[in-house]
Amino acid sequence: MTIPDFIGLLGVALVLFAYWGVQTERLPAKDWRFSAVNGIGAILIMVSLFFTFNLASFVIEVFWLGISVYGLWKAWMRRSGA
Repeated sequence: MTIPDFIGLLGVALVLFAYWGVQTERLPAKDWRFSAVNGIGAILIMVSLFFTFNLASFVIEVFWLGISVYGLWKAWMRRSGA
């Protein structure tokens, strides 16, 4: 296993962990940690894709990261009372 493979698998584990947390109701989807873990996972997967590129995987990770950033922004707005 290469270092980029390990980084990508760590990203996959984070995304799956966040999804598992929501499905088992241990992590609310509105919690900023859900979006943060998903975003970090997407970034790690994209890092691995720079070494072994796959367009379809890259596109979904770009959207996954964008959605996670939006979720973080919404969580920040809730906390700030806006």
